Amino acid sequence: MRNTYLTSHFPLFSILLFSLSFSLYSERQISGWLKDVGLYAGMLEFFSAGGIQLTLLFFLVLFFFMIFSALKLIADTLMELSLLFFSKDVEGIELANLRKGTWIYLAGSAASFLFIWMPLGMVCCFLAATLVYFVFVVYHISDSLSGAGMFGLIFFHITFWCAAAAGTSYAGFRLYNSLMKSLPI
Repeated sequence: MRNTYLTSHFPLFSILLFSLSFSLYSERQISGWLKDVGLYAGMLEFFSAGGIQLTLLFFLVLFFFMIFSALKLIADTLMELSLLFFSKDVEGIELANLRKGTWIYLAGSAASFLFIWMPLGMVCCFLAATLVYFVFVVYHISDSLSGAGMFGLIFFHITFWCAAAAGTSYAGFRLYNSLMKSLPI
């Protein structure tokens, strides 16, 4: 019998690797921006170049770690809620079988390091890992779902994530527009 906790650390490693790859790209962009606006030279009077880069990297890793951790928490809660609504499995056997899919995110996070020069590539790695994992989940729990349950589970996830993305985008655009209107131009 295989130990069910053998792969329990993979989500943490995946979050760390995704956070680090996004942070490395962001750190280069922020450092370049600081140089362009002339703040970097002033910062060098108080800190070394390596110290500035390490501090930026630390805070960016922390920032992205919080984002990916929140996404994982929401996704886990959403998965368990959808299994509660649509699955015939009342003992949680299917949920335990889904832990095998953590390899998918680990592979996606490792692949994101190939694209640390291209943010679209990193986002595509994350979205591809998410899509492959969702197909993996639907395939593995299909035995405990009826046809209507399968439709309900898929519709539930797609609706929630589309609504969350639309709501976040709308709030971001509203904030951006109000910020632009408040500038004295």
